[in-house]
Amino acid sequence: MKTQRRVFALVLSAALALATAAHAQLAVTSNDNKVMLDNGTAKVVQNPAPDTVTVLDLKVSPPRVLAEIPAPGSVVGPPFSVALTPDESLALVGSSSKIDPSDPTKTVPDTRISVIDLKASPPAVIATLEAGKGAAGISVNRQGTLALVANRSEGTVSVFSISGKTVTPVGKVTIADEKSATAHAAITPDGKMALVTRDGDHKISVLKIDGTNVEYTKRDINAGLRPYGIDVSSKGDFAAVANIGIGQGDADTVSLIDVRATPPRVVETVSVGQTPEGIKVSPDGRYVAVVVMNGSNKAKESPFYADNGKLVILRAANMKLTKVAEAPIGHWSQGAAFSPDGKTILVGNMVEKDVQVFAFDGRALKQVGRIKVNGGPAAVRTAEK
Repeated sequence: MKTQRRVFALVLSAALALATAAHAQLAVTSNDNKVMLDNGTAKVVQNPAPDTVTVLDLKVSPPRVLAEIPAPGSVVGPPFSVALTPDESLALVGSSSKIDPSDPTKTVPDTRISVIDLKASPPAVIATLEAGKGAAGISVNRQGTLALVANRSEGTVSVFSISGKTVTPVGKVTIADEKSATAHAAITPDGKMALVTRDGDHKISVLKIDGTNVEYTKRDINAGLRPYGIDVSSKGDFAAVANIGIGQGDADTVSLIDVRATPPRVVETVSVGQTPEGIKVSPDGRYVAVVVMNGSNKAKESPFYADNGKLVILRAANMKLTKVAEAPIGHWSQGAAFSPDGKTILVGNMVEKDVQVFAFDGRALKQVGRIKVNGGPAAVRTAEK
C-alpha cells in the first residue's frame, strides 16, 4: 500500500508540474527610458528614469501586467534584446547602450546582460553579466542550456551556458570587425546552428554549435540591404529575416532562408514597406509577423512620413511568402511576439510607450487592447519551446 501511495504521489506531482508548465504563458518587454523621438530624431532624455522590464500574463485576454522591475535596456539594435528560457524560469535582458558618463547628451555602447528570475515573487534581477560592446539580440536554445548574444559594436557573439538559474559566460566568437554590426543570433530548434545578422555589411553568418562550442563556419548568406531581425521556424525548415534598408523612403523586404539546404540559402524575398524593424514566426511556423515602421519614425515634414506603422502578416508555405493581413500600429514601433496558440500578437510602440494587442484568426487582425508600460518597449519576447 505504501508503494502504491508513493507511486500515486509521484504521478500526481509530475502531472501538477506538467499542468503548471502548460499553463504558464508569459511575455517580457524591455523598456528604454533613455531616448525619445523628437520629430524624427532620436534624442537622449535628460535625467531619465531607470529602464524597466515588464512581465505580462498571456493567459488572460487582453494580457495583463504581472510585474515591472528596473533593469537596463536599449532601443539600439533589433527588438530581440530579451529572451526567455523554455521553462519561463529566466529572462535575459541586454543593454546595448547607456548614457555616456562624460557627456549625458550622448549614449555609448553597453555590455550588460541582466538575468531575471521570473519564478521569484516578484521577479527580480539575480545576476548582471558582461557580454561584448553593444550587447543586442539574444537567443536561448530550445534545450534551455545555451544563450547567444550579438555584440553590435564588436562584430562578435558572446556565448553563455545555462544550468538551472545559473548563467555563465563561456566564450566569444569573432565574426568580423565592428563595422559589420552583428545584430541578432537566431538558433535553430535542434540547437546545432545559428544565423547571425550583420546590418553593417549586409550579410548573415552561419555558426555551428556543439554543446557550448560555437564556431563561425565562414559561410555568409546575402539576403537584402541591412539584414536585422531574424527568426527561425519551430520546425527548423526556414528562417525569416527583416532587411531594414537605409531609411530613404524605399520599400524594404523580408527574405526566407532555407535552413535545411546544404548550405543554407535565400529562396524568397518580398516587399513589405519602409523599415521592417521587428519580425517573428508564429509558433506553428505558418505565419510571419512583421513590424513595419512605415515612415512613422520620420520628421512630419518628410515626404516619407506616415502617421502610423503597420503590422503585416505573411503566410509561409512551400518556401513562399504571401500577405494575408495588415493593421495600423503606433510610431517607431519595434518587436512582435505571438502567444503560444498563435491567436494573440503583441507589438511594442516606442512613442506611445505601450504594447498593442491584436487577435489573429489566420485571416484578419483585430486590436483588442493596449497595455501601458514604464518606458518605450524596445523588445518583446515569449519563450520558444
